[in-house]
Amino acid sequence: MSFSPLLKCFIEQAPIPVMAQALLERVLSPKWLDEYFARTADKQYTRDLLFSSLFDLMSLTVTNVFPTVGNAYKASKVDIGVSLTSVYNKLNGLEPGVMEALIEETSLEFNRMIESLNGEQVKPWLPGYPITIVDGNCIEATHRRLKVLRQSDGAPLPGKTLVFYSPESELITDLVPCEDGHAQERSLLAQVREKVKPNYLYVMDRNFCVLSHLKGIAEQGGYFACRVHQRFSYEILSEPEWQGETETGDLYEQWVMLKGEDDNPIKCRLISLHLYKPTRNGATKLLLITNLPETAANAEFIAYLYQKRWSIETMFQHIESYLHSEINTLGYPRAALFGFSIAIIAYNVLSVIKSALKSVYGVEKIENEVSGYYIAGEIGRTHEGMNIAVPKEDWKIFQRMSEHEFIKTLKELAANIELKKYKKQKRTPKKPGVKPVRRISHKHVSTARLLQLAKSSP
Repeated sequence: MSFSPLLKCFIEQAPIPVMAQALLERVLSPKWLDEYFARTADKQYTRDLLFSSLFDLMSLTVTNVFPTVGNAYKASKVDIGVSLTSVYNKLNGLEPGVMEALIEETSLEFNRMIESLNGEQVKPWLPGYPITIVDGNCIEATHRRLKVLRQSDGAPLPGKTLVFYSPESELITDLVPCEDGHAQERSLLAQVREKVKPNYLYVMDRNFCVLSHLKGIAEQGGYFACRVHQRFSYEILSEPEWQGETETGDLYEQWVMLKGEDDNPIKCRLISLHLYKPTRNGATKLLLITNLPETAANAEFIAYLYQKRWSIETMFQHIESYLHSEINTLGYPRAALFGFSIAIIAYNVLSVIKSALKSVYGVEKIENEVSGYYIAGEIGRTHEGMNIAVPKEDWKIFQRMSEHEFIKTLKELAANIELKKYKKQKRTPKKPGVKPVRRISHKHVSTARLLQLAKSSP
């Protein structure tokens, strides 16, 4: 398919920003976003301000094109056609379910693209058992712009999320948003279980080690590999048997039974890793429990999988460093959660771009040499000028392409990239320093709870 002369110019000079815009045009076009909002929103409705306009404003802020939503609004004021107050009112009222479903639906499309791009290059970690890492993320404390926060001495938390991350595709596939920044992760486990898929393996930390939660996953046909909480109880069925050595310690395995109030006990494997070196918290033994069959994965692989759970922490760090994911000027919980949700979508777009690069240059080269930080930086720097120069109509060519044509175009764009522009800056190991004496931290407060209290007060 032929591109317009202006678009061709950017394809030659800035292929990565073109790839990012093409993905947004393909998966998140304004028409699709507005139709999606109409069928997903429960109480909110569209009057003058379109959901696609809100998405664009937040995208411009998250990708560092503009520092705040207010700045992004000023640049698009004529096109939006409503006041800034109306924009904030709609942001503050967005339902968490809208954000949740947006991540889930778009990640399916991004995943299909990654599978087409990867081909046979990337093998599944555990054939037959897609892996999902589940972990929580507390959104950064905000400024005290809301009246209910001005007299508070605690850092106001606008919300938290439980994130579902696929380390194989490097996509965030789902989200449980929570407006209460003080909520315990365990209070959200019922919502996690609603998202369990048969044959999927869920790798989780000890905060998720709750009997009803683990049994719920198993009863829905899912599998778990979870670190055991200190107070977690089980019935021992066999003595520990030595399974071998790892780089960090000796592995043992034994059979245990999980029982609850019902009559459906679950037979599981308890894997204990006796560490050669204690953790920074002083632990000398790490316990993992799983209902995966022995034929699927041995104790050593389960321990390896749990170690890879830290890839979700790396992902959170990348979202924070590549993008403006936690906008501390957005005090209302729903607005802050929407900002974080858009950052997740931007991260998924970067994952598709990296997959396109891997399909051309190889997995190892891209993983070891290419910096996502520089990729995100170029997208942010180029976006505004590119969209001023290239008419909106010219981008619709990516919507009209067949799936095969679009994947082929992504590969052609990737082949046109000068990789050395995005080369990682490798650093020497840090010299150990003297740890400073830590001060007693200030307490936090939940913005959602303070707003609720203000509503109920006379």
